[in-house]
Amino acid sequence: MASTAETNSPPEPPLRTATRPDTADSDGNALIVHPQASQISWFRRWRSAIIVASFAVLITPFTSLGSWFLPAESPIDPTNYALRTKRVLERTPLIDGHNDLPWLLRVELHNRIYDGRFDPNRRLLGHTDIGRMRQGMMGGQFWSVYIRCYTDLKHFEDPSWIVRDTLEQIDVAKRFIAESPETFTYCETPACARAAFKNGRIASMLGIEGGHQLGGSIAAVRQAYDLGVRYITTTHNCDNAWATSCTTVARGGPDHGLTPLGAAYVRESNRLGMMIDLSHVSHQTMRDAISISEAPVIFSHSGAYSVTPHLRNVPDDVLRSVRRNGGVVMAVFLNSFLNMEDPGAVTIHDVADHIWHLAEVAGWEHVGLGSDFSGATETPPGLEDVSKYPDLMEVLMARGATDEQIRLLAGENILRVWESIELKAQEIQARGEKPIEEEWEGREWHKTFRDSPFMYRETKERAAKESWDFYRMAKSENHDSAVKAIDDI
Repeated sequence: MASTAETNSPPEPPLRTATRPDTADSDGNALIVHPQASQISWFRRWRSAIIVASFAVLITPFTSLGSWFLPAESPIDPTNYALRTKRVLERTPLIDGHNDLPWLLRVELHNRIYDGRFDPNRRLLGHTDIGRMRQGMMGGQFWSVYIRCYTDLKHFEDPSWIVRDTLEQIDVAKRFIAESPETFTYCETPACARAAFKNGRIASMLGIEGGHQLGGSIAAVRQAYDLGVRYITTTHNCDNAWATSCTTVARGGPDHGLTPLGAAYVRESNRLGMMIDLSHVSHQTMRDAISISEAPVIFSHSGAYSVTPHLRNVPDDVLRSVRRNGGVVMAVFLNSFLNMEDPGAVTIHDVADHIWHLAEVAGWEHVGLGSDFSGATETPPGLEDVSKYPDLMEVLMARGATDEQIRLLAGENILRVWESIELKAQEIQARGEKPIEEEWEGREWHKTFRDSPFMYRETKERAAKESWDFYRMAKSENHDSAVKAIDDI
């Protein structure tokens, strides 16, 4: 039975139909019905998409037109080297591989930088201050946390304060960087260096200048990495437990190259992501290290041996190996490495000569800048301080260097190498490789009281047999001045 509402409601209007004259059944009178409700449903389903698409079509001419009014870079006269340099360095961080300013903080200020005497924003004597770094359009600096090596320390076990002093240099370098946050950003990764440059800061990184500063210890390499050091110069001007220095060879000594412990240092540096710096090492050490390194190597401040046959410089066969290895040689500015016969005649063009040769043999992808400012006792006219980097870029452009080659030289190469070293470290660690525990083969380990609570029976038996006595043994190990007398304890 129908309800009252149904019986009393007015009749529904007839369903509207549409016909297609070209469609007919066998009688020629068939109709195709399209309900109005279906049309409304279809529109509602697609209404949002239609509106968005229509809006996009409407605004496209205006957005395109707006781009026409944005300031576009005008073409540059290829001989306008100053403007070309400016544009390159506005987009690419200029990163120098080696500056010794922290050493001067130690020598001149005894690492005291808060008493008002030291202000890097003022014009200082020497090569480095903030004003000139800005003038030189610098985007990054590896600060050397250097402590000199002593040739009278012949033995791995000879006592010294070098590791302590190195820790103090790491400390003062970090404090110096932190004192000028509007200028410097302390960085431990290439991503940080790139970000600092984008934010208008000078990325600041740390490098240790010699394995002697870590006592030749692989464990100390790990601790240095944890403290933020990102490259270690394998040797300085004396041999160490890892390798032969070029200075030893220059004085007529044999070139033994890398030691077995040095090979372990290379492997552990690869595992950590620590950059292996081969400036200062002997030529055989260069060849040995590159031959076993899984990651690219760097030379933080070296020249071309074929241009000037100084043993601090890199021979052509090593340059070709650097190309295959993927590393970078950062050109030094020190006069005596640029022209041994007449250092006083060196100019900015001699630096360009070395860079050009490095690029010709190793490739433009494997050359960088490593001035040795604030450590070098002499620098070329035209490259007197950190403000002069753009002048060097202009000299190279005048010789035919392209903007892309200058970009690589200025900073892209060292950043790419650093990134590659990071990736290799991640790969090695993903293989599950443990920290290396190798030690110098002649190392003498500590003993202690023969009544100590030893973990193993054989140790207890050995201590009793050898009559271990901590204080007597300490005095017999040539550490008399470093060990307290028993009465003082």
